[in-house]
Amino acid sequence: MKRVMLTVAYDGTNYHGWQVQANGETIEGILNRCLSELLGEDVAVIGASRTDSGVHALGNVAVFDTDSPIPADKISYALNRRLPEDIKVQKSEEVARAFHPRHTASRKTYEYRVYCAPFPMPVRRLYTHFTYVPMDITLMQRAAAYLVGTHDFKSFCSTEAQVETTVRRIDSLDVATEGKEIVIRVTGRGFLYNMVRIIAGTLMEVGRGHMAPEEVKRILDARDRQSAGPTAPACGLTLMKILYETT
Repeated sequence: MKRVMLTVAYDGTNYHGWQVQANGETIEGILNRCLSELLGEDVAVIGASRTDSGVHALGNVAVFDTDSPIPADKISYALNRRLPEDIKVQKSEEVARAFHPRHTASRKTYEYRVYCAPFPMPVRRLYTHFTYVPMDITLMQRAAAYLVGTHDFKSFCSTEAQVETTVRRIDSLDVATEGKEIVIRVTGRGFLYNMVRIIAGTLMEVGRGHMAPEEVKRILDARDRQSAGPTAPACGLTLMKILYETT
């Protein structure tokens, strides 16, 4: 028996998120089905990040155990022939049996992209959130600085979340422009349900001039979801990578 880790990229547009659900197709469900068919075993992967419906990934991580004689690094090639074109494994490798993708210390990096222009760009519609309202990047950067470090992010967590603590650590939070796109890039040790999208929605409110950068400190202290900005649409969010301290 060996434990195999997959690095998985996907376009989340047509899926009901990562986690298996009764109401639609999911990334996890397709991986389970295709791996089971390939290996002739009942496979249930364990994912690192249970991304929401419509969210994309370049480097989500999943593990599974198998008795298959196929070398771990070759499973990616065989599996990709079975996967749909909007889900592809970028790497497969053997890891320690004790490795768990959610319980092992890691840093996750997400990007939220906003396409800011007078008119939408059709080829970017699935991977960015469009707005025609100009935004002040300097104000957004000032607001973002208040969120770096260890804080109680209850104001930036969906009320549907069930967690023991809403304290999290953000290692870096940058706001930059790439052509007509505003890129909000955040790295942290773990994120609450909808946390990155609420951060993005709040920073956009600052960028539009609807709130001052200093208001973000008040929002943190309030520990009240109603005090923060809206949850930004899922299409603009991509899980870029997950780096583990040990594998």
